[in-house]
Amino acid sequence: MNRREFLALSAAAALAPALPATAGQYASVPMIDTHIHLFDPARPQGIPWPEKSDKLLYKPALPGRYRQVVASSGVVGAIVVEASPWLEDNQWVLDTAARDHIIVGVIGNLEPEKSGFEKQLARFAENQLFRGVRYGNLWGHDIGAQVQNPRFIAGLASLSKAGLVLDTANPDPALLAAIVRLTDKLPDLKIIIDHLPQMAVPADSALRKVYEESLREIGQRPQIYVKISEVLRKEKDSVPTSLDFYRGNLDKLYGTFGEDRVLYGSDWPNSDQWLPFEAGLNLVRAYFQEKGLAASEKYFWKNSIAAYSWHKRDNSQPG
Repeated sequence: MNRREFLALSAAAALAPALPATAGQYASVPMIDTHIHLFDPARPQGIPWPEKSDKLLYKPALPGRYRQVVASSGVVGAIVVEASPWLEDNQWVLDTAARDHIIVGVIGNLEPEKSGFEKQLARFAENQLFRGVRYGNLWGHDIGAQVQNPRFIAGLASLSKAGLVLDTANPDPALLAAIVRLTDKLPDLKIIIDHLPQMAVPADSALRKVYEESLREIGQRPQIYVKISEVLRKEKDSVPTSLDFYRGNLDKLYGTFGEDRVLYGSDWPNSDQWLPFEAGLNLVRAYFQEKGLAASEKYFWKNSIAAYSWHKRDNSQPG
């Protein structure tokens, strides 16, 4: 082949339409689950959550059990989000995660407004698995009030300087508005909004305005990510599994954050209160297949690296 023929062939290839991805290509996309919880009610000190009365959740949730749940799903790694406000439980989760390579990161539970926060952060951040802290509408905290607290802002500035992230818990209009004010003060802080699909759009017109304005502003801030997690919801006495039931809400969030700032998270084992693991995964897998292979890869693993900067621990994990 001479140079002219080569150039002609290259030009034709560039102009040719891309072939659609096959089902096999989608099935082979590796997945990083950015939101699971670990706990063990059998510990001598017990656990603060879930409560003993919760017959569905009150049993050991450990990496071995999680491996069994995801064995045929394509999930190759997970990030643990601490489900306890007890300081030493951060160490328990890190120690538990260290023993199983399916765990690629841990989000701890610390209080940035407390005077000892920097020392605690330095202690846990020595472990490469520690990727940030979670704070929000959880354990009696009020992030909206804390945004006005200089001590809180200083603590989160230390978090950002360390290259770690802030996960926010249980979104509502006030939390979204607080995230806007927080990123006004700390524009370099990476923030991940957990479980936004579970939040109901407010019926009250004033709250709905706050929600819409905050979401619009958040959509323009590239340092803020969202977990498309807790998508399933109860409708009367059942949990719909049809994608069409959830499509409008998913389209709104995808349109706000785009393909580069959405993350997959199962919320296991808390997700069991709706339906088994596979039901939630199948729903979001179907939605992102409609967006194409590139968007699916970003949602299921590439964006998790951009958000959390986790390090692979097993050859099955992408990097």
